[in-house]
Amino acid sequence: MIRTIDFLASFLGLLCLWPVFLVVVIIGFFDTGEPIFIQERVGRNKKPFKLVKFRTMSVDTKSVASHLASTASITKLGAFLRKTKIDELPQLINVLKGEMSLVGPRPNLFNQIELIRERSTNGVYDVRPGITGLSQVQNIDMSTPELLARTDKQMIDSLDPKSYLKYILMTLVGSGSGDAVK
Repeated sequence: MIRTIDFLASFLGLLCLWPVFLVVVIIGFFDTGEPIFIQERVGRNKKPFKLVKFRTMSVDTKSVASHLASTASITKLGAFLRKTKIDELPQLINVLKGEMSLVGPRPNLFNQIELIRERSTNGVYDVRPGITGLSQVQNIDMSTPELLARTDKQMIDSLDPKSYLKYILMTLVGSGSGDAVK
């Protein structure tokens, strides 16, 4: 049932939000020259997939977890996209393709060894990664691997249609601030 909701919501979201995508892409060309950001992430069963987002940092920013990046790398447009969470919208493509879910643990980079170890221990990679979830609405980011993995596990074990919708609604009304950038 969750996959059906994911598919329909991402399809309708992409269909309805294409004008927003177009505006962000056009403005993004003037901001960084490369408005779309694609990065390999760890997916379900540790399979790699290409995560799609709107670029919020300068093109030459090192590929590290957000909490390890410098705020100086964030562009003016990027700051707005992050604050409004618009930068996450292209991930609806990943959801439509079945690589992600709307709700699940945020996908990490392959170079986050400690987080991969903690998540593996907790069975977090048994499910599709998500755009939002319990950790996001509680402002737990990837800088605390053990806490993040435990919280992800807690969400996975208790996820039902009601909590699935709750996390989406909480995200839409502004709960959570995403991964911290220092």
